[in-house]
Amino acid sequence: MDQPPIIVTETDYERIDALLEKTGDSVPGIPELRAELGRAHVVASNEISADVVTMNSTIAFENVDSGKRFELALVYPKDMDGSPGKVSILAPVGSALLGLAVDQMIQWQVPGGDTLKLRVLEVRDQPEARHR
Repeated sequence: MDQPPIIVTETDYERIDALLEKTGDSVPGIPELRAELGRAHVVASNEISADVVTMNSTIAFENVDSGKRFELALVYPKDMDGSPGKVSILAPVGSALLGLAVDQMIQWQVPGGDTLKLRVLEVRDQPEARHR
């Protein structure tokens, strides 16, 4: 399965790139996140569609294989405070969702060799859309 095209804002790209520079490759999944950034179409924040997953967006998505549905906010590691409903960009699910639009599906390999197949159902809240 080919990976779908992804769109990332300039701000998210720069912040995630800086985070990856600090993190190095010691955390599992970092090379995959770097590859995602490398293939992303980067746009200005005011040009991103409201149906695209950006940082600090709240997303409804499903695991296609299990049919399980989730709603999570995609956040930076510093914003992981132990409260439910958040996923870090450094987590496999977070890396997989970044830049996807509603109805797009992605296959993402997780540490241990398993593959997640995720589909974005809805972008319920996106910071860029709030500022228009």
